[in-house]
Amino acid sequence: MRFNLIDRITDLQPGKSIVAIKNLTLAEEYLADHFPGFPVMPGVLMVEALAQAGGWLIRHTEDFRHSTVLLKSARALKFVNFVTPGKMLQVSLEIQGWQGDECSFKASGTVDGQTAVAGRLVLERFNLRDRNPAAAAADEVQNRHWRELFPQLWTAPATAGA
Repeated sequence: MRFNLIDRITDLQPGKSIVAIKNLTLAEEYLADHFPGFPVMPGVLMVEALAQAGGWLIRHTEDFRHSTVLLKSARALKFVNFVTPGKMLQVSLEIQGWQGDECSFKASGTVDGQTAVAGRLVLERFNLRDRNPAAAAADEVQNRHWRELFPQLWTAPATAGA
């Protein structure tokens, strides 16, 4: 991914669901053009935030076995409210099913408790080496990157008695 649209993971239930946040600030360069005088997070970036959160859920659930997680499809998308600078987009995804290399999700994003975006996503996960054996080293680099970044986003809650 070129940039991270997830600032923190607030809840993570492996194999089930994830809740994460994206804080929108005026420092986001794309806001200068979208839209001048009325900066709002583009809908495509709201969907990307949902996809990135789903990617973290897949990676953590499968112990970072796949280097690549991509958005395969987005369906029944509804854009209801704007995300403006100073606001926090909270994204929530629940796994609806697994089929082969694809995982389907019910996804939504809210701002101040109000829906901003909702829909159904399908993410595909794979290793580059499965498509090109010469890419095995790239898989290792990517997986190391994901493993190093993950603790910056998620701190598992302490267990009782620990």
